Amino acid sequence: MSYKRYLYLSMTPEALISSMLPPEEFGVYYAVGTNKRTSGQALFFEIDPDFKSDYFNMASIETRCVPHVDGKPKRSVYLSTYRVLENIPLSAFRNLYLTTADGKVLELTPSEYVPEEKPILHLYQQLCPVTPRVVSKLSPPKFTEWVTDQHNPIYFPKIVFVELILNRLAEDPLTAPVGNLPYANKDHLRDCLIGLHMGYEKPTKTVNRFYQGDVLYRTVKNGFFVGAKEGYIFYKFPETDELQKLYYPWWRSALNLEFPEK
Repeated sequence: MSYKRYLYLSMTPEALISSMLPPEEFGVYYAVGTNKRTSGQALFFEIDPDFKSDYFNMASIETRCVPHVDGKPKRSVYLSTYRVLENIPLSAFRNLYLTTADGKVLELTPSEYVPEEKPILHLYQQLCPVTPRVVSKLSPPKFTEWVTDQHNPIYFPKIVFVELILNRLAEDPLTAPVGNLPYANKDHLRDCLIGLHMGYEKPTKTVNRFYQGDVLYRTVKNGFFVGAKEGYIFYKFPETDELQKLYYPWWRSALNLEFPEK
């Protein structure tokens, strides 16, 4: 039996992986494993299987990503776990897949980003190649330009990040209630936002230096971004009504894991 080969860029952790599993099956395998003894959230992009690169040993796919002796498909062959994102061009990115810890997979396609009508503050969780959580005066496209600008003392060739909800704090960090925002160190978050609001000289402030745990999907404001100096790709996250109507099994899984039964 012949199998099609797929190419995936994982964010958890950063890795380029060849597999004979199509995206949904790969998501289940990657999040849950074969024996269902361990589980964990998984975020990965499908990459153009015809992508060519001198940085990665793509030729090894032909000899390494082959069926097992019993004829079963090869689930994963790691091609690289170092500086993967920066060495894949935006043109090679396909769809993004969000997998819950129990193996439910949601597919997101590239979409047009519609900017906010008025200036507001933003909360970004960076996912790759670094993982700070930051607040910023900059819209997602401008934030992408800034963090990939080679003229900055610190910059990244590419970045993957997600914008998270701030609710009323985005417009009024001084007096707006925090409400039920599910973030740790809420007072520190407010202080960072107030600093930006009051004229902090830099366009961003760090809230948390390191990303710990999983993305709470219920906190995603609009979607996920892959950015480089030449542009960005936006993957729109569905509205809550759409999640409930069209993707209910995935959404129920995400919420059950974010609100575990006591």
